[in-house]
Amino acid sequence: MKVKNITNSKGRPVVNQFILSESGNGANGNYILKEVFQSYSSVIAERITWIDSIDITLDKNYWDYSTTTGKYRNLFLGETKKETKEKIEKGVYKLSDLNK
Repeated sequence: MKVKNITNSKGRPVVNQFILSESGNGANGNYILKEVFQSYSSVIAERITWIDSIDITLDKNYWDYSTTTGKYRNLFLGETKKETKEKIEKGVYKLSDLNK
């Protein structure tokens, strides 16, 4: 699994904000790419890219933990907190305990 720091608007790595990524082979129902956004030691969100879809799961306890976590979660998802909440309510995003 590859680990990279999220970068700020000036292109500098942000301490304690990471994206972990792992490539799959896309064959036999396997994912193409799995990405995990981690803030400090907590997993906040997981995005799995399949051949024909993307599944996003947010941690039910930490997805909205703090302003800083939210800022980088929004960057990871490419949307606002309002859009994220709407997708949770509509069932587009799943909530789960990603830190168990």
